[in-house]
Amino acid sequence: MATTPTTPDPDPTAVREPAPAPGEYSHQAILRIISGLMLAMFLGALDQTIVSTSIRTIADDLHGLSAQAWVTTAYLITSTITTPIYGKLGDLWGRKKLFMFAITVFIIGSALCSLSTSMYELAAFRAFQGLGAGGLFTLVLAIIGDIVSPRERAKYTGYFMATFGSSSVLGPVIGGLLAGTDTILGVTGWRWVFLVNVPIGIVALVVVFRTLHVHHVKRSSAIDWMGAVALCICLVPLLVVLEQGREWGWSSGRSVGCFVIAAVGLALFVAAEAKMRDAALIPLRLFTIRPAVVTIIASVIVGMGMFGGMMLLPLYMQIVHGATPTESGFLMLPMVAGLMAASITSGRIISKTGRTRAFPIAGSGLMALGMFALTTISADTHLWTVAIMMLVVGYGVGNCMQPLMLTMQSSVPPTAIGMATSSATFFRQIGGTIGVAIFLSMLFGSVGANIQSAFADARPQIAALAKDPSFQPSSIDREVLAGDNTVFAHVQNDSSIIERMNPVLAHPFKAGFADSIASVFWVSGGLGVLAFLVLLTMPEVELRQQSASAAVAAAEAREDAADG
Repeated sequence: MATTPTTPDPDPTAVREPAPAPGEYSHQAILRIISGLMLAMFLGALDQTIVSTSIRTIADDLHGLSAQAWVTTAYLITSTITTPIYGKLGDLWGRKKLFMFAITVFIIGSALCSLSTSMYELAAFRAFQGLGAGGLFTLVLAIIGDIVSPRERAKYTGYFMATFGSSSVLGPVIGGLLAGTDTILGVTGWRWVFLVNVPIGIVALVVVFRTLHVHHVKRSSAIDWMGAVALCICLVPLLVVLEQGREWGWSSGRSVGCFVIAAVGLALFVAAEAKMRDAALIPLRLFTIRPAVVTIIASVIVGMGMFGGMMLLPLYMQIVHGATPTESGFLMLPMVAGLMAASITSGRIISKTGRTRAFPIAGSGLMALGMFALTTISADTHLWTVAIMMLVVGYGVGNCMQPLMLTMQSSVPPTAIGMATSSATFFRQIGGTIGVAIFLSMLFGSVGANIQSAFADARPQIAALAKDPSFQPSSIDREVLAGDNTVFAHVQNDSSIIERMNPVLAHPFKAGFADSIASVFWVSGGLGVLAFLVLLTMPEVELRQQSASAAVAAAEAREDAADG
């Protein structure tokens, strides 16, 4: 007689993985979500480096070299202003739809940029693109805060640092290759600098739509429109003058006017935030939380030193050592490697101990040490020596970024994690913008005198070259030998002509730039010391064991139980 098969009883001794509590996620679910977040982070980080490499080629093709700075300024203004807005709206309305909106705007903006017919049109489209870019980094970091506890979050740092590092290296390489190609599939090469964002963005959008399922409790709150308007009044003129002030003159009427309007906007913003209280974009009570205050101040200082220093090094590689933009991207690898190694190492230790305080203190000290070491570079310094110094700087910065963000997120209630994340990112961006403006002004303010001094030191070698019968001077060489001042002015706008000079005549130019760049690193190193002193006042913050989403879900369950 046939027997009916039966399902065996489950083994009561088998170990089952407990189902995640409301608001908590399994490791597999987190990895699926992170795949979409990494694509979005790659999109934003790649765009920053790929455009900077190719902007001169773009400006030449669109016949608008004088308007080049406005392309950068327009993007910087909109992406910076929208950073705190995305953070606050994400706390109120949830992050998935907002994140998809930011990616969509970024994709559309990228496509429009590829259709530009003038530099001013490109600047307008870059401003639109920046409206989406402001949400990419902020919402990525806030979503991670939603789904992973601060203690566990450090385990996933390596994925994001690898993404950030690879985009930092690939950006200059891809930008150089695309800008250097006449046409690709019938489209001008530099237009692919923007078009490449479209397929990556679409894939990111699909992955985010299918994988990002984050628990969110919608909260009703007034929207701080007055604060947003006041923030625009403050930041637009401030960012414009920081980008344009070197050309205008810092004491010119336009510069002073921008500073005055920015000060008025700041006063209006503070008044609006005081009136809106907890509904504010950046609530003033945030500045009563000591760890948050220390993190904000340190973020501004580290941002100034980090972005300023990272901007100077590619200039040194390209002007002094004759590297192409693509080659300079590869030459920055030691700094990226140091940043990634420090982030992964500190992340694993923080995951085990739950302590963050020591890492940014040590990191700022290492950053200062590396920056001070870079003050010794010259036109004859070997690139291997510079690589070791960059590795130290990168390792220092890598110990600052993740621990400071974890401290900030653990210092505020779980419902405010988006605001805290965007605030830290916002102040770091402001610090970076200020640092770049100050460092560029110092560089170009001193380079002329340093070149003249280097020429005075090289007089014997130049005299010997002029008497050498085998020397066949080019037109540029003859202008330099004649002491034509137009050459010295032209070099500051187009440093590529240095490579067309005889090496003996080119060396004083390279030495002058190297001396100016080295002197700026004294300021960057001083900022590292200042950050170190500020971070010594940081109290130890206990990292939460729950993710923000789980903490909110637990609080909601307690409220329901109390009502029931």
